[in-house]
Amino acid sequence: MTSFPSALSVSNLARQATLVLLFAALLIAIPCGIHAQQQDETIITDTSLVQLNVGVVDKQGHPVTTLSSNDFAIYEDGVRRPILHFEPTDAPFSLVLLLDMSGSTINFRQQIRTAATRFLDALSPEDRVAVVEFSGKGVKSLLGFTTDRNKVAYAINVLATGAGETPLYDALKYSLKELAHEGKRRKAIVALTDGLDTEARNSDRAIISKASNAEVSTAIKAEANSEVVSVLNTSDREGVTIFPLALPSGDPTRLPLPDPSITAMYGAARTRLQLMADRTGGRIHEIHRLDDLAKLYAQVAAELRSLYTIAYQPPNPSARDGKWREIRVEIARADLVASTKPGYFAR
Repeated sequence: MTSFPSALSVSNLARQATLVLLFAALLIAIPCGIHAQQQDETIITDTSLVQLNVGVVDKQGHPVTTLSSNDFAIYEDGVRRPILHFEPTDAPFSLVLLLDMSGSTINFRQQIRTAATRFLDALSPEDRVAVVEFSGKGVKSLLGFTTDRNKVAYAINVLATGAGETPLYDALKYSLKELAHEGKRRKAIVALTDGLDTEARNSDRAIISKASNAEVSTAIKAEANSEVVSVLNTSDREGVTIFPLALPSGDPTRLPLPDPSITAMYGAARTRLQLMADRTGGRIHEIHRLDDLAKLYAQVAAELRSLYTIAYQPPNPSARDGKWREIRVEIARADLVASTKPGYFAR
């Protein structure tokens, strides 16, 4: 006859099994904790560096893509800094393709989809692309970072849709958060938008309502908008370059009725797009005709392929005093001109 263990022996076995499981869990947890600490230390070191995407052209304006780190000299507030990391122009990018699917773009969605799809053909095969849309429904990731161009094209042509309001700055902050997970890769955002962020317009409208007629055109301080400041600060920390493709629906010079208040709000929106491009070392491309959209996307792709990436440590990386730090890049050859972001606020 088969004998069964008593209740007491079962209890002892259960306790022994529990102790074994706890011991095994500790063995697993210890190396994981060490690994996590090492990752945190690496992240702290990386964020102390200032990363620049630098374009170089000759006197005719042609990109120069054959330079090495020895050809560059980096200065912060007039003091030369050693280059700690350098990547040539053919190093791959991680980039977010940011699509404005608000109500103002409904009438030319097909042109947007066609041009954005052609943009993919001009990228390097190793470039990782994510697709993010924004509309009245909020910000939505259509596709995470991938090198699969078929998946990206599907996200652009089938998944991208929407209407309503324009949460542009929420979309930019979301894109920056996603890029932060891409490690040490070069990073960029290509933002197709009219720039008319809904919350910013509401704020601008409130400012104008308190201004006299004579003050309307100068009442809005575009650079003081807190959402823009947040985007710029994060871009500085992550080394992200922003390339706005400015749709004609946001052009202050093309308004059907030249109302001073509306012109001021549209002008502030366009100024903010320009500011984000200038401060991150990118370039704004104004779309005057929708037929030019594909050509402008191709120009952005060419600009990405002509950028060097340089990282250096500032003289006092722990000094977060909020003051402006001026950056200057010099090239060993006098016939070449370098361009990058002009500096950053140490926040």
